[in-house]
Amino acid sequence: MEAVVAIAIGMLTACGVFLLLRARTFPVVLGLTLLSYGVNLFLFASGRLRLDAPPLIQAGAAYTDPLPQALVLTAIVIGFGMTAYLLMLALRALAESGDDHVDGRMKP
Repeated sequence: MEAVVAIAIGMLTACGVFLLLRARTFPVVLGLTLLSYGVNLFLFASGRLRLDAPPLIQAGAAYTDPLPQALVLTAIVIGFGMTAYLLMLALRALAESGDDHVDGRMKP
């Protein structure tokens, strides 16, 4: 199970970085979103992955750390707000310049 999660984290991060290097705004926003998903999955996995663990702490039972889960929930909300802001910024830049290049080149 750890290998599957590690491969998923690696794939999300690699695809996110690849899309961040594109010259258009939508792939950059999509790349940031995939990168944040990869970071969220990494944070979630850092709290140990356990199957059939009790939801409440019992005497002598192994449990997962709740702090990474709280961090991931916070990161999801912040990531959603950041994505909405970046999309509005990209739409404004498209309306101003008429092009969706990231480098801000103006058409002659």
